Amino acid sequence: MVPKLRKKEKICHWYPICPIKYFVDNNNLDRKWVEDYCLVGNKKCVRYQMEERGQSYADNVFPNGEIKRDLS
Repeated sequence: MVPKLRKKEKICHWYPICPIKYFVDNNNLDRKWVEDYCLVGNKKCVRYQMEERGQSYADNVFPNGEIKRDLS
């Protein structure tokens, strides 16, 4: 029996303006970041949560909350 495929969630609505997308597009980060968070609407993304609460954060805050000091 073939397992049912889970319906993919929407792309995060912040994706078009997210610095993580920019870093991936410019080959500064591995694509896994957008695949694991942005393109599947992963609301566990720290950036997403902060944006939704109206909190400010640096561009180098990763979706998992890690801060990359060498990335700007």
